Amino acid sequence: MIDGLSSPVGSSQEAVLRKPVIPAGPPGRVRRAAGALASAALLLPLLGAASPADATESTAPATGLQRAFAAAAAEYHVPQSVLLGVSYLQSRWDAHGGAPSVIGGYGPMHLTDARTALAGAAHHSQGAQNARGGSTRPAPHPPAGLRPPSSDKLPARLRTLPRAAELTGLSVADLRTDPAANIAGGAALLAAAQQQLGEPLSADPADWYGAVADFPGADDSATAAAYADDVFEVLRTGERRTTDSGETVALAAQPDLVPRRSQLRKAGLRTVSAAGTECPTTVSCEWIPAPYEEFGDNDYGNHDVADRPASPGIKYIVVHDTEGGWAGVLNMVQDPTYVSWNYSLRSTDGHVAQHVKAKDVAWHSGNWYVNSTSIGLEHEGFLASPDSWYTEAMYRSSARLVKYLAEKYAVPLDRQHILGHDNVPGPTAASVSGMHTDPGPYWDWRHYFELMERPFTAAADSGGGLVTIRPDYTANKPVYTDCGGKGLSCAAHGSGAVRLYSDHDEKSALIKDVGQGSGPTAGVNDISARASTGQQYAVADQWGDWTAIWYLGQKAWFKNPAAQPTAVPATGQAVTPKDGRDSVPLYGRAYPEAGAYPAGVPVQAVSALQYTLPKGQKYVVGDKVPGEYYYATTFATGSHRVVVGKDMYYEIQYGHRVAFVRAADVELTAP
Repeated sequence: MIDGLSSPVGSSQEAVLRKPVIPAGPPGRVRRAAGALASAALLLPLLGAASPADATESTAPATGLQRAFAAAAAEYHVPQSVLLGVSYLQSRWDAHGGAPSVIGGYGPMHLTDARTALAGAAHHSQGAQNARGGSTRPAPHPPAGLRPPSSDKLPARLRTLPRAAELTGLSVADLRTDPAANIAGGAALLAAAQQQLGEPLSADPADWYGAVADFPGADDSATAAAYADDVFEVLRTGERRTTDSGETVALAAQPDLVPRRSQLRKAGLRTVSAAGTECPTTVSCEWIPAPYEEFGDNDYGNHDVADRPASPGIKYIVVHDTEGGWAGVLNMVQDPTYVSWNYSLRSTDGHVAQHVKAKDVAWHSGNWYVNSTSIGLEHEGFLASPDSWYTEAMYRSSARLVKYLAEKYAVPLDRQHILGHDNVPGPTAASVSGMHTDPGPYWDWRHYFELMERPFTAAADSGGGLVTIRPDYTANKPVYTDCGGKGLSCAAHGSGAVRLYSDHDEKSALIKDVGQGSGPTAGVNDISARASTGQQYAVADQWGDWTAIWYLGQKAWFKNPAAQPTAVPATGQAVTPKDGRDSVPLYGRAYPEAGAYPAGVPVQAVSALQYTLPKGQKYVVGDKVPGEYYYATTFATGSHRVVVGKDMYYEIQYGHRVAFVRAADVELTAP
């Protein structure tokens, strides 16, 4: 089992055998180090000047964080560029104010202490949503025993912070909250890994491939290599970024750097086969199948066999957040009585597990139409508080996977086809309030699409009638509540979401979503008054630094100052009701008309949502699709049918979620 295996660096036994580097420590910091360990450190070779490959570091700005990297690199005899490269893959040099990541990772080095992030069952077992998303069969019920592992059974990759405390003598509290201490802890781990591999503490970054591969604690060689290759790609290209603390950190490019990949053979990691997977070669991927099994009275799980993209087609990719740990998530997806998704992604290192073939239909989104036409990706996360964040390693792996799938199945790379689970519409009016809200306001859609080489750019014409939501993620910090408990305030945190008001005043009421039944509130899971990065809307009005968009049938305002815009001009198409119509109905699924169903396939109701598209309002079009229904209610596939109607639908960005409107009810209009 994946979580039961450890990387070469990390066990308490190894701590005794290893000769850790225990330097005197920086000025002003007291270190607790045993005399024997300090003596052992004297046996290690001291380094002279940096090698030419690392010499360009001196051109970086002398910010406090940059100095911390330089000090830790010198103290633990790790090339500064290696330390910077690893930190970039872990956190993009952000400290997140000491808040933990989704798996209990802290600080710029993402040192993990997952005991602080252990949560309940994964999100598929919470709330009223039927993950399968249809009424033709009962909703699956979550089985018992899907809790995350106890802290004493956590794998080494989720306990690197306590290990760093052992190596440095620094307190666990400092390693969590003090960026300089956290960076020192990361440097100590790298140095310890280098020694464990029998490698010298070289000044040449090329000599650190094995230690870098070990850092995230991957237990297989493919994942470790993919991670190390990413770090060394960052070293070759260089990076420069302003962090969440407002400091600029720079890493000079080393274009000729060639790492010693042969070091990885010393790590003793298991070999994982990618056989059976549908993944790009640039990610580490293994096949852990979700079972297709029959049980009970014609009941079965946990997905449906199909013949996609031939029938039905693949139109969407849905991004999820598990809110559960890797072991529990893998247990859940391998339960034949429950639900499924196509891929899981691990936060520490970006490792991918595929569970359901793209040709088959996984049960993940809560909307059968979306399920039957989408691929679902679950991203590992313990949401001890919704302020948690995701690693750069997972963002990069996910972006490569999505780009690969989008190219293979002709899925457009935009926010009406690359959906968050929180953008999936309720299939019926009754289901709207129970739909899930992951991955939430802290998923960095802007960075995600930049990694896919499809950035959200401004249209050339600034006077157009459409906008793309695109706030500065780091600077944009809406106030959220319900973190750690009902009504409790969330810590200030970067966000890709923009808050929407009923007037051009932050004291005015938030936009109300009639489908939610309560609110609106500033709750982190309340999507009533929220527009997300990459989503596009028609402009309804302007007032000074404020812009209004058509949203949920209302005029919704958000602050959009020219000096720091939260939206940029966009191009595209929009729809409005046809002449003579005061409003037209909206749908959560694009189902065929009754006459399209053949004998033996029950007619599915074309059931309108509680929303309408009023006269005079415009909504951006993402796609035009025929009504389509995949009939699959039996384990044996002989009765399965794909029904395609003559009625056409437009998919539109209506609120935070998308919706569908019959093409016969609307007309395309100039923005």
